[in-house]
Amino acid sequence: MRDIWTRNVYSVPRGTGSGFVWDDAGHVITNFHVIENASEALVKLADGREFKASLVGVSKAHDLAVLRIKVPKERPAPVPIGTSHDLRVGQKVYAIGNPFGLDWTLTTGIVSALDRSLGEENGASIEHLIQTDAAINPGNSGGPLLDSAGRLIGVNTAIYSPSGSSAGIGFAVPVDTVNRVVPQAELMGEVDALAAKLAAGPTRAFGGVKKLMSAAMTDSLVSQMERESRQIAELSRTPDGLEGVRAFVEKRRPDFMG
Repeated sequence: MRDIWTRNVYSVPRGTGSGFVWDDAGHVITNFHVIENASEALVKLADGREFKASLVGVSKAHDLAVLRIKVPKERPAPVPIGTSHDLRVGQKVYAIGNPFGLDWTLTTGIVSALDRSLGEENGASIEHLIQTDAAINPGNSGGPLLDSAGRLIGVNTAIYSPSGSSAGIGFAVPVDTVNRVVPQAELMGEVDALAAKLAAGPTRAFGGVKKLMSAAMTDSLVSQMERESRQIAELSRTPDGLEGVRAFVEKRRPDFMG
C-alpha cells in the first residue's frame, strides 16, 4: 500500500498470520489486522494440533488482539517475556512466523531503530515501534520478535515494502506496550461479555460486574468496591447499559490497572 502524498510505503496484510502463547491460561497474542472482520479463528500449535480460538479483546490503536484457546492437555509453554525499554540499536533480534504460509520460519537481524511511527490507510498511526532488518513478510504478522536469550521483546506487525515482501525494514510493537495493553484488552473484553447478562437483567449482571471490578482493582481501591459497584449497577439499568458500563470502566481504567 502506498501513500501518494507522503510516499510512505508499508504493508499490513490481513487474514493470515502468526501468534504466540502469552500465559498458562491459554491466551494467544496476534495482530488485530490478522483477525479483523474474521468470523472465526483457528490456532495451530507447533506440534500440529489445531484449536478454535475465542476473541478476548483487542487494541486497534496498537494493532494487538488477545485470543484464547482451551487446550485440555499438554498445554504449550508461554513465551518468556523480556523488556523493550532497554533495547539498543544494533542489538541482535530473531523473528518467528509463517511467511507466505511457511510455518515456523526463523529470521535474524538487528534493531535498526527505535520509537518509529507507522501510518495506516485510515489516517491513524501506531507509535513507538521497533524497527528491524530481520526479514518480515506477509504471514509474519503477530509473531514474536525475540532477543538473543529467547525472550519476547516485540510483536511483528508490518513491513515497509514497495513490492509487498521484505525490503529489510520491518516493525514490531514493543513488549512493554504489550504488557500494558493486554490486561486492558482482557478487561474490556470481559466487560463486553457482560452484554448477555445485562440483557437478562441488572440483578444477574450485578454479580458479574462486581466480580470483574474486584479482580481489576488494586488493594488501595478495595474500600471503594461497594460504591463503585452500585454505580455500575445503576448504569446497567439504563437503555444503553452496556455502553454505560464500558464508559465507566474506561474512565477508571488507570486506577484499575495500577
